[in-house]
Amino acid sequence: MSYIAWFEAHAIKHKKLVAKLLECGMDKEVIIEYFDFENMVQHEKGFCPLYADGQKCHDIPSLNCYFCACPNFRFDDKGVKKIDKKTQYSYCEIDSKDGALRVYGEAIHQDCSKCSVPHLKSYVEKNFDLDWRQAMQGCIV
Repeated sequence: MSYIAWFEAHAIKHKKLVAKLLECGMDKEVIIEYFDFENMVQHEKGFCPLYADGQKCHDIPSLNCYFCACPNFRFDDKGVKKIDKKTQYSYCEIDSKDGALRVYGEAIHQDCSKCSVPHLKSYVEKNFDLDWRQAMQGCIV
């Protein structure tokens, strides 16, 4: 699946869930709490394929899933640049010390598996937008 295909599919899924929570009368603070990993695993199993096994994408105690993807992640399915005859497709805008570029054959992709920045409640509170697509608008380059 391409980056843009995942991005668009997730935006739709996220919008539906937020609309449901708003219909229940939840405000920003309650919505952010709702996206806590333990709650999502219990109440929204279809939101993430990892939830079926109770598996976290990042091994941190208080994982918040509001930003399933990171607002600092940048991608272009056609490639952002060439490096030594390889095509780089993604990178971290803030160059997180816990992220890295990885080479997979002729492709270079950002590896965010060691970075927890977007999954911290404080980060979600600071960057929150009811419209996930709006919060993530800088990702597509």
